[in-house]
Amino acid sequence: MSTDTDQPPRTSLPGLAAMLRHDLPASLVVFLVSLPLSIGIAVAVGAPVAAGLIAAVVGGVVAGLLGGSTMQVSGPTASLTVVVAESINQFGWAATCFITILAGGLQILFGLSRIARGVLAIAPVVVHAMLAGIGIIIALEQVHVLLGGDSLTSSWDAIVALPHQLASVHPGDLCIGLVVIAILVGWRHLPEPVRNVPAPLVAVVVATLLAHVLPVRVARISIDGSLLQELHLPQLPHGSWAQVALMAVTIALIASVETLLSAVAVDRMRQNTARRTDLDRELLGQGAANMVSGLIGGLPVAAVIVRSITNVKAGARTKASTMLHGLWILLFSVALVGVVRSIPKAALAGLLIVVGIQLIKLAHIRRAQRTGDLFVYAATVTVVVFWNLLLGMLVGLALAFALLLWRVVRVNVAAEELDPLRWRVTVDGSFTFLALPKLTTQLHRVPAGTDVVIEMTVDFMDHAAYDALQDWADVHRIEGGTVEFVESGAVRMADAADGPVARGHSRHLLDEVLGPWRRSANDVDRIVAGVAAYHRSHAHVMRPHLGVLRDGQEPDSLFVTCADSRIVPNVITNSGPGDLFTVRNVGNLIPRDAQDSSMEAALIYALDKLDVRSVVVCGHSGCGAMGALHSELVTGSQLDDWLAHARPSLERFRLGHPVAVAAEAAGFGTVDQLGMVNVAVQLETLSAHPVVRRGVQERGVVLSGLFFDIATARVVEVTVDGIAEIDGVGRVAQPA
Repeated sequence: MSTDTDQPPRTSLPGLAAMLRHDLPASLVVFLVSLPLSIGIAVAVGAPVAAGLIAAVVGGVVAGLLGGSTMQVSGPTASLTVVVAESINQFGWAATCFITILAGGLQILFGLSRIARGVLAIAPVVVHAMLAGIGIIIALEQVHVLLGGDSLTSSWDAIVALPHQLASVHPGDLCIGLVVIAILVGWRHLPEPVRNVPAPLVAVVVATLLAHVLPVRVARISIDGSLLQELHLPQLPHGSWAQVALMAVTIALIASVETLLSAVAVDRMRQNTARRTDLDRELLGQGAANMVSGLIGGLPVAAVIVRSITNVKAGARTKASTMLHGLWILLFSVALVGVVRSIPKAALAGLLIVVGIQLIKLAHIRRAQRTGDLFVYAATVTVVVFWNLLLGMLVGLALAFALLLWRVVRVNVAAEELDPLRWRVTVDGSFTFLALPKLTTQLHRVPAGTDVVIEMTVDFMDHAAYDALQDWADVHRIEGGTVEFVESGAVRMADAADGPVARGHSRHLLDEVLGPWRRSANDVDRIVAGVAAYHRSHAHVMRPHLGVLRDGQEPDSLFVTCADSRIVPNVITNSGPGDLFTVRNVGNLIPRDAQDSSMEAALIYALDKLDVRSVVVCGHSGCGAMGALHSELVTGSQLDDWLAHARPSLERFRLGHPVAVAAEAAGFGTVDQLGMVNVAVQLETLSAHPVVRRGVQERGVVLSGLFFDIATARVVEVTVDGIAEIDGVGRVAQPA
C-alpha cells in the first residue's frame, strides 16, 4: 500500500505527536536557513532590516495558513531584490509598503480569476534568464559591499565604479566576505552529518565571531530598537500613479511566477502523494500575505524554492512547519535584536553574492543552447541587467513568441527530378503566405510539359498558399503537363477554398485512415471511394515500401486469424506490407489430419517456401463462430461441418481448461473464454503438424497465440496453459 506525505501511514503517530516528530524539527531547519537570507535581502534592497524579518514572519504564518500548498515556505526573495530596490529608490520605503499592498491585491485577483495555470505558460527560458539576470545584478551590487563600499542601484554604475572600489578595499570587510563565500561553496564537500547544519547559518555565525577578533574596522548592520519599534506604516506615493501601478504589477507578476514555479518543483519532489498544490488558492494566500506585510512595514513576499525544498527534505508533513518557522523568526527578532546588530554587512554581502551566482545555472544555459533558445536567453539577461526586470521579461516573451512562430510556420518545399519527364514536389509543414517565396523558387525549377506529383503533408494552409499552388497547377496543365496531388496531411486542398482556414489535427487524420466506413443511404461505392482516398492520401507513402517487394515476399510470420471484419492484423501488430502471410477463416481453425486443403497449402507454402519465423493464431472477443459452437447451434449447412473442427476446443473448455480458468479470473465472459481455449487448442494442433514440427526443430520457428479484445482494442497473449498481458514495449507481463 502506498502512502503520501500529507496523510502518514497508520504506523505513524497521530495528530500533535506527529507534528512534534516531523514538523517541529523541519521548522527549526527552515528557520535557520531563512533568518540570514531575510536579513541579507532587506539590507540589499535598502530597506530597514526589520522589513526582511517581518516579511519572513508574515510569509510563514499568513501564506502558510491561507495558501494552497502544505510544503511551500514564503518570505522575502532574491528574485524581487532588483524591483524592490528600484521602488525604494524611486518612491521611498513607506510608499513601497503601499505598493506591496497593491501587489497583494492583484495577486488575490489573480487567484479569484483562476488564471494561475496560465501564468505557468511563460516560456521557461525567459524565467531562467530573468533569474540569471537578477543573480548578476545582486552579485554586481553586493561585490561593492564586500569590498567595504555601498551597493549601487545601476548595474552599469556598479561595473564602472568597480576599479575605484578595488583601489579602496577595506581589508576587514573583504576578509569576512571571502570567509563566508568559502564556507558556502565548500560546505557541500563536508561529511553528511556536518552538512545537516544549514551552511548560511554557519557562515554568518563564523563571520560575526571573526568580526569581534579582527583588529580592523568592520561595518555592521544598523537597527534601532526592537522589531516592534521598527514597524512602519505605509504611505501614499508621490508622483505618477501610472509608475506606481506598473511597479505593483511587476511585483505581483514576479512574485506569482516564482510562487507557482516553486509549487510545481515541490510537487515534483513529492510524487508519492496524491495531494497537489491548489495553485489558485496559493495565489490568494500569497496576496493576503503581501497585503499584511506591506501594511506593517515588511518586504514583498513570495514562495522561495530553496526554503521550500529544504522544508521537504527536512521531513515536514503539514503546514505547521512553515507556520512555526515564521514564529521562530518572530521570537528571535524580538528577543535577540542585539545579535542582529552584531552581524557584519560583508557577511550578508558574501551570502547574497553566492545566492545571486546560484541563480545562474549552467544547466539552463546548456539547455537553451541545445534547444536553440540561447538568443532569447542572452537577450533577456542583457535587458534585465542593464535596463529593468519588467522590460526584460517582455522582451524575452516577445522573442520566445517570435521564435515559436517562426518554428511553427516553417515549411519544407522541395522539387526533385525523378526522370526527364517526371518531377516530384514535396510540401511539408504549415503552408502559409510566408512559404510563397520558397514555393515559387522550387516550382520555377519544374520544366513545362512534365508529369508532376505534389506530395503534401500539411497541417495548416491559408488561402494565399492555396491560390498560388492551384494557379501554378492550372498553368502547368495548360502547358501540356500533368499535376497529381497526393495529400497525407491533416489539411486537404479540396477543403481550403470552402471556408476559413483552420489547423488540422493528426487525430482526425488517424481516424480517417484507421476508422471504419459508415453505412449510409447514398449510392456511393465504398470500395471505389476508399481506393480514391487511398490514392489521394497515402499511396505515395506505401510506394517506396512496396517498391522493394516487387520481386518477391519475405514475410516474418504466418498469421492465422478469424474472418471477422473487425480484426485488422496489420493494425493490431503494427506491421506493414510484406510482414504477415495472412490466412483467415471462420473461427481461426486449423483442421487436423490435413482435412482442409486450403489451410494445408498455406502451412506448406509459408513454412517450406517462405521460411517464416513464426506462426500466430489470433482469436477475438465476441466471435460468432465461438458463440455458435458454445450454444451448439445447428444450421443444417456446411457451417456445421466446418465448426465440427472446433469440437475439441469445446470439450476441453467444458473440462475446465487452464486457459478458461485464467480468462474467467481476468473478467472475460463465457464465449470469450471458449475463444481463448480455442486458440490454445489450435496451437497444440499446429505443434503436432509435421511441417510445423520440422520448422520448429530445424529453424526454431516460434508458435504463439493472441486474443484481440474488441471492446478495449487490447491484445492478450494466449499460451497452451494460460493468458498474459503484453505491456507497452513488447514484453509479456505476469499472467492475467
